[in-house]
Amino acid sequence: MTDDPVFRIIGARTLSHTPFLRLDRLHLVAPGERAIERETVRHPGAVAVVAVVERDGVDHVVLIRQYRAPIDSMLLELPAGKLDIAGEDGITAAHRELSEEVGLVAGRLERLIGFHTGAGFNDEFITVYLAHECTPTETTPDGPEEETAEVIEIPVTAVAATIASGEITDAKSQIGLMAFLHADEFAQRSR
Repeated sequence: MTDDPVFRIIGARTLSHTPFLRLDRLHLVAPGERAIERETVRHPGAVAVVAVVERDGVDHVVLIRQYRAPIDSMLLELPAGKLDIAGEDGITAAHRELSEEVGLVAGRLERLIGFHTGAGFNDEFITVYLAHECTPTETTPDGPEEETAEVIEIPVTAVAATIASGEITDAKSQIGLMAFLHADEFAQRSR
C-alpha cells in the first residue's frame, strides 16, 4: 500500500471510531526490517470552495465565520465540508456545501488545488474548487455552527492583506485563497 519499497504497512488496528474519523495504529516494517508502529487519523476527505461574486462592479470572495469547537473560537474560512455522504464525489459535495453554508449555486466549478492537511498524523485530503457564475439560493445550515454562522464578503483586492493580518488563520482557506490569487501564475507555469 506504500509508494516507498523501504517501508511496508503490514497491518493495522482500529483504536477508536466516530461517525467520520477513525484512529488506527499501523504496524510497519522499516529499513533494516525493524518493526515500528504509527498512529494515524483516517478522514474521508473534504472540499472547500472559493466563490467570487460581483457587488457594485467589485469582485468579492464569499467566506463564512463560524464557531469551531477544537479551538473554541470563531474562524473566518471558505465554505467547506467533509466527503461524508456515500457515493458523493468532490464536485457534488462542493456544490452542496456552497449552497448549504453561504446560499450560492455555482454555474460551474473548477479545481484549484488539492493538498494533504497534516500527513504526519492524518490522511485527510482537501480539494479546493473555484466557483464560477454564482447565483443566490436559500442556505440550508447543517448543525448549530452553521445555523449561527455569518456570511462575509471581502473584496478580492483585500484577500492577501486579510490573510497577512491574521484574520484568516484556517489553513485550507489560506491555501485555497492563495491558489486563487495566483491561479493565472500557476496555469502559465504548467504549460
